[in-house]
Amino acid sequence: MLATDDSHQATDALVDLTPIPSDLTTLYWVISEASLPDVDSGYFIHSPATVAEHFREYGPAPIDGESIALVFASDGGGHLFAIGDSRQVWKSTTASWFDDFEVAASSLQDFLEQLGRQIANQP
Repeated sequence: MLATDDSHQATDALVDLTPIPSDLTTLYWVISEASLPDVDSGYFIHSPATVAEHFREYGPAPIDGESIALVFASDGGGHLFAIGDSRQVWKSTTASWFDDFEVAASSLQDFLEQLGRQIANQP
C-alpha cells in the first residue's frame, strides 16, 4: 500500500516514540505496509502504526550490539524482522520476540532486494 497522509503521521509518531533508522523512515514515506502472502511462506512489512504499537507492547528486539532494534516485518512462519541502528536487518530464529536474532541482510535495501528476487523467481 502506498503511503498516505495518515501513514506519514504514524511515521512521525513512531519517530517521536523511538529513534528509528532513516532507511525505515524513507521506506514509510513511500509505502505504508506490504502484504505478500504468496511469496515463499509469506512476507509482511508492518505499518508504522503497527510497529509503534508493538514497540509499546514488547519494546525493542533484544539484539546484542544494537541499542534499539525495531521489529518492522514478519514472515508467514511468525519469524520477525528487525532493523537496528547498525542498519542491518535481523531475523528471529523462532517465532518469538524474545529469542535469538541472526543477520538476514546487510541493510534494508539488501533485504528488499532479496525479497524482490524471491518475487521474481516465483513460478
